[in-house]
Amino acid sequence: MLFQFVLMSLIMAQSIQTQPYDVITVHQEVEIRYYPPAMKVKVSGPLRNNRNFNALFRYISGDNESREKIAMTTPVYMETQDEVQTMEFVLPKKYKETAPRPSAKGVEVYQSERAYFAAIRYGGYSNESKVLKAKQRLFSVLDKEQIEIMGDILVLSYDAPYKFYNRRNEVMVKVSPQNIDSP
Repeated sequence: MLFQFVLMSLIMAQSIQTQPYDVITVHQEVEIRYYPPAMKVKVSGPLRNNRNFNALFRYISGDNESREKIAMTTPVYMETQDEVQTMEFVLPKKYKETAPRPSAKGVEVYQSERAYFAAIRYGGYSNESKVLKAKQRLFSVLDKEQIEIMGDILVLSYDAPYKFYNRRNEVMVKVSPQNIDSP
């Protein structure tokens, strides 16, 4: 755990590129966003296991076919289903349609599809209670606005572990573009 903290601290100390998106509209504290395609790298494994992060970190550190070091970006995506967690890093904008192939098994590079998401922010260090509360607020607003949910929630983390104040976390879910009012 200490090793992971030190690695994240070193990575996040650099100037970090954030995945671009457009805010289409805001309902209370929920942003409806459009995300263009982006190259990502992901890995899945048992819940509460640092192997996912470590495998992704090794990939961006050069454990790929071209031995290329890749800059860290934000956010880090996490999704949990049936005690399996999937973690994803967004690759820098310079990777438009391809990226170095992973050397390790179980690590997958892919291009995400353009999509609409509803997102709500919360602060502090993330935990199950905060995620559940944010999810409930998010789903309540989407239900009121009659915006169709099209998937499971994603938890996004933007900050290094050593950042104590003004932390940014989000719960996000894919939504149908129908019933989304443009500003």
